[in-house]
Amino acid sequence: MAGHSKWANIKRRKGAQDAKRAKIFTKLIKEITVAAKEAGSDPDGNPRLRLAIQNAKGANIPKDTIERAISKGAGADSEDYIDVTYEGYAPHGVAVFVECTTDNLNRTVANVRAAFTKHGGSLGKNGSVEYMFDRKGVFIFPQPSSMDEDELTLELIDGGAEDVVFEDGLVQVTSAMEDFGSLQTKLDKLSIEPENAELQRIPTTTVSLDDEALLSVMKLIDVLEDDDDVSKFYHNADVTEEQMELI
Repeated sequence: MAGHSKWANIKRRKGAQDAKRAKIFTKLIKEITVAAKEAGSDPDGNPRLRLAIQNAKGANIPKDTIERAISKGAGADSEDYIDVTYEGYAPHGVAVFVECTTDNLNRTVANVRAAFTKHGGSLGKNGSVEYMFDRKGVFIFPQPSSMDEDELTLELIDGGAEDVVFEDGLVQVTSAMEDFGSLQTKLDKLSIEPENAELQRIPTTTVSLDDEALLSVMKLIDVLEDDDDVSKFYHNADVTEEQMELI
């Protein structure tokens, strides 16, 4: 799992340094609204909403903003959203998997297709790159002072963890998709509230790029990131620490 740890840590650092905080907030709030619309306003009976609230808190979104998003989603006149995915390739053979939440499917597919086409990529059929990613649960939280690393690791493994990484005062835990719920329950029992908890698509193989090639790929990634309908995206470019500074 060493390759995954490196990939996820880079992703976490990028998120922590991302200047587009307003865009991140918008997508987190939208997820709360959609989750409340889908299965009600009670987080205890709505795992998707519970997770969305947890991630919003981790991003320091104010409580009243979260509550307004829940109320909006639970309202009778709230918008109808659907979840849809797209798959394709960025330049230089980099696989890209895009997850969207939209109230206008025609707009979303047109925007995603245009992003791929204008930036040297190609949109593929469903399944064209999905097999290149493993679905994993990923939790990130501050290391608790009440437990040492060995003790905490054993507890997390008991809850279904496959990999536990300690770095810079944070703990990153990875689980199989099927163990996501049990690991979340274990964290609750340990009174640990993650800063971020989500199902991610982790690449099983990666593509190494020189700096120029990486920058061309990032043009597509940046456009996808700026699209309000795109909730998450994943790629299999192997980005080095030095290249993270470049982008």
